[in-house]
Amino acid sequence: MSKPQRPLSPHLQVYRLKLHMVMSGLHRITGLALGVGAFVLAWWATALATSEDYYEFFESLMAHPIGRLVLFGFSFALIFHALNGIRHLLWDTGRGFEKGQVKTSGIIVIILTIILTVAVWVLAYMQAGKI
Repeated sequence: MSKPQRPLSPHLQVYRLKLHMVMSGLHRITGLALGVGAFVLAWWATALATSEDYYEFFESLMAHPIGRLVLFGFSFALIFHALNGIRHLLWDTGRGFEKGQVKTSGIIVIILTIILTVAVWVLAYMQAGKI
């Protein structure tokens, strides 16, 4: 007797990608990015404590467009992870589990992440006198 060729458990092709699934994945990814970013922060502190030349080397790396992209990604990850963490804390109190509330809170987190990330960078450039 032949066995039917089907998955043993539901796989990703069975599900339609929904916002809460994307938010869960992004929360995990940003958590990993923050772990890597902690090493960059440690590198910055080491460069600051080592010598002026080494700090200037680090600063020149972060001033490069790729370095700016890394810093932008780190700030995005930090803000998203914090806001989504607040969302999870609200869930821990038993609030926000209705279908519409989950979607609305996800959209709010995304919008606030974009607004706050851009605001941080605009304020940083204004402080540096580049705007």
